[in-house]
Amino acid sequence: MAETAADHRFDVIAIGNAIVDVMAPATDDEIARLGLAKGGMTLVDADRAAALYAAMGPAREISGGSAANTLAGLAALGASCAFIGQVADDQFGRVFAHDIRAGKIAFDTAARAGDPPTAQCLIFVTPDGQRTMNTFLGASQFLPAAALDETLIAASRVLYLEGYLWDPEEPRAAMRKAIAAARAAGTQVAFTLSDAFVISRHGDDFRALIADGMIDILFANEHELAALTGKADFHDGMAALSNVPTLVVTRGELGAHARHGTDEAHVPAQPIAKVVDTTGAGDLFAAGFLHGHVRGLSLSESLTLGAICAAEVISHYGARPEADLKALTGLA
Repeated sequence: MAETAADHRFDVIAIGNAIVDVMAPATDDEIARLGLAKGGMTLVDADRAAALYAAMGPAREISGGSAANTLAGLAALGASCAFIGQVADDQFGRVFAHDIRAGKIAFDTAARAGDPPTAQCLIFVTPDGQRTMNTFLGASQFLPAAALDETLIAASRVLYLEGYLWDPEEPRAAMRKAIAAARAAGTQVAFTLSDAFVISRHGDDFRALIADGMIDILFANEHELAALTGKADFHDGMAALSNVPTLVVTRGELGAHARHGTDEAHVPAQPIAKVVDTTGAGDLFAAGFLHGHVRGLSLSESLTLGAICAAEVISHYGARPEADLKALTGLA
């Protein structure tokens, strides 16, 4: 029987870090003085997070987290979404819960009592638009498998998993359980590799998931592709993952590529007057692509949606869309 919209309550359900981003402008000299790796992402403990927060200039606090950012973009495009992630019962936890629900994303994971506090990402943005992220994972590392509602996974077209959250043991077990539930229900599994450092720690796990046919849609940038496959050449890396049903790879200014079976597509990056902040570019690209995917659009059309969404988010501070994505993409 043909699938109908009524068959699924959600287009996409995601599991990821529940993080509040704290963003502030910074000079290159400040980056050096604080001993930060410009343009990178570093995991920090509670004491280092507190010290960096104290060193920040005037800041903006915006709910973030890679998968949650992707859902924010999807919801802005009109998709129905749900999120599973762990916050603490504290001020940042309440901020995160309010923001995600205000974006019309279902979020029912119970807050965790006591320490550690809700996760924070302290982001220093230099004048060239580069973001230097310092992430304190806090409560997000303690998402238990018991927090999963398998009926919601079964009621979704796509389960979207954030590679960053594979690092801590407890949420890794939760995501393995979620993958099993998705496979049993016929829900597609999408996975974003998130960062080369995650691959350096868990690449064997990811390669095993791919080899076992557990991933239907894989998102990567060209650096992550090289780290996962060991292939320096981009096209060789794409070929090395021929067993991934749908592969989506972004290349910054060089645009993005996708392959589904023998169907391949490439789109250029969207023009933008000025790059203000690259935070969330990959997250919003995934949002646009997944929206096209669940709507049955072609690879090229889905890539174009992704490129438009990514261009919007890098035109301002923060990893959540500010402009009307429906209007920008012509979906209004």
